[in-house]
Amino acid sequence: MPNASPSVLIVGAGAVGAFFGAALARQGATVSVVCRSDYAAVKQAGYEIESGLLGAHRFVPSATFPDVAEAGRGYDYVVLATKVVDSISRTELLAPVLDDRTIIVLLQNGLDIESEIAAAFPNHELLSAIAFIAVSRTGPGKVLHQSEGSLVIGRFPSGTSTAAERLAALFEASGVPCRITTDIVKARWQKALWNATFNPISIMGGVLDTAEILRSPESVQFVRDVMTEVVNTARAAGHTLDEALIDKLIAATVAMPPYKTSMALDYEHRRPMEIEAILGNVVRTARRAGVHVPRLETIYAIAKMIEQARA
Repeated sequence: MPNASPSVLIVGAGAVGAFFGAALARQGATVSVVCRSDYAAVKQAGYEIESGLLGAHRFVPSATFPDVAEAGRGYDYVVLATKVVDSISRTELLAPVLDDRTIIVLLQNGLDIESEIAAAFPNHELLSAIAFIAVSRTGPGKVLHQSEGSLVIGRFPSGTSTAAERLAALFEASGVPCRITTDIVKARWQKALWNATFNPISIMGGVLDTAEILRSPESVQFVRDVMTEVVNTARAAGHTLDEALIDKLIAATVAMPPYKTSMALDYEHRRPMEIEAILGNVVRTARRAGVHVPRLETIYAIAKMIEQARA
């Protein structure tokens, strides 16, 4: 079982991984990172993080590796913070850094992303973590935190554990709100309500920020209609979401500073986009359940056209 000050390896330490890794390090955790594109900058000087929540600070990892093959084993927690895309084999990233005591934490976007990992590593406790944050890389080793900055953590497929409670306590002590849930699958559906709507819309017709998406009454109504289809799909899958959450999320998004979604940033920088994990899995769930989702089907088809054109 992890110590009070555990050893943590962040695999895929981009903006999200760096931000939350820094929060753990501030509470005494030994945090190492695997990062590729930023390796030279982070190895030399760590991460420079600008944040209204945690303040402007520099996070220097305990160790920095360019590849999991060099990271070794012996970690209490391995946090996988990569994109969920076909070009990345998550099982191949995890296998070299797990030993018998390691707890796997998926700090990733998307719906139904845990099953593959649970099947590959059945003897490891699996925690799923959902981040609510607007954060991005502004340069090698430079991270800008714009708004939000909270987590929901739960054991997959359900329940909680001492390991989840200890990790959450470290985040809370660092100033990062972290809620433990016993139903992480439903929590992922709640996140999908925003993600499966705003992310694909943000790449339609170029890169749209959240303010541009919600600029007109017609666009707000379209967003509301798409979100309603997600609610209907979740209900058919056995996860009832409060429809009042739709207007709450729209209002909260309007109140935030305008920002680009993770998919918009990936599109802009010609990186692989998480279309399948964020949207495709929702559409496939609707199809299996026989739920009519014409708007979700449309934005999914257009997102795939955009992805194929870029390829």
